[in-house]
Amino acid sequence: MHSLRGIRILTLAVNLPGPLAVARLRQFGAEITKIEPLGGDPLAYAKPDWYRELHDGIEVSRCDLKTPDGGAVLESRLASADLLITASRPAALARLGLAWPELHINYPRLSHVAIVGHESPDEETPGHDLTYQAECGLVAPPSLPRACIADWAGAQEVVISALSVLFDRSKGRFAQVSLVGAARKFAEPLSRGLTVPDGILGGGFPGYNLYRAREGWIAVAALEPHFWRRLADELRITSPTREELETVFLERSPEDWEAWARERDLPIVRVR
Repeated sequence: MHSLRGIRILTLAVNLPGPLAVARLRQFGAEITKIEPLGGDPLAYAKPDWYRELHDGIEVSRCDLKTPDGGAVLESRLASADLLITASRPAALARLGLAWPELHINYPRLSHVAIVGHESPDEETPGHDLTYQAECGLVAPPSLPRACIADWAGAQEVVISALSVLFDRSKGRFAQVSLVGAARKFAEPLSRGLTVPDGILGGGFPGYNLYRAREGWIAVAALEPHFWRRLADELRITSPTREELETVFLERSPEDWEAWARERDLPIVRVR
């Protein structure tokens, strides 16, 4: 899959959303160069192996873009790039001469996808995945999120926006990706009532739930009527209630129930 072969992308984006997005664009065949601050990308210190994996095939250099030498490096890279990806707040970009109006004048064929935390007029508000998820109702204290939903959702939006602005390269185009906005899309099942505590995907339907088994837990997703009927038939329960299923599933281990379900083409797995 090399639909972006010949496309040159410059990224200044560190942490997760930017590297996740450019790794995908690299898989599409784009030529990626990255300029990191002198201190490097925080991801490289938090998870070195993952950083190396995401930057495989990407040319990475470090410099201080606030210095004359750093500015010269940036100008050289911009002059040869088709797309710029950033993950800084607008004020920081403006200080580097990368505000879109100025950038578009200086490099009219260059497109720009800017990752921000919040939509206008709150682009300067600081945040990270945790705060974005919390704003969207995706955090259940005191537990921290087990997945970086805002970062992953934002990365997908960056890829989509990049493909969109690159579709017509006769002139540069600008797109902004809000991480809290991306997370809000992932939170739509909650806002629509599907995953609230009594919603059909939130515990309101016995066939779609978590159950304690012997020495562990299982996830049951017999959501469609044919799965639900088959589960009831196989368990020999006419119309299973949550309480009846709780009793039955305690009889076997999670591994046994997973094997049992596989033999019967039922969506049940052990919780790992």
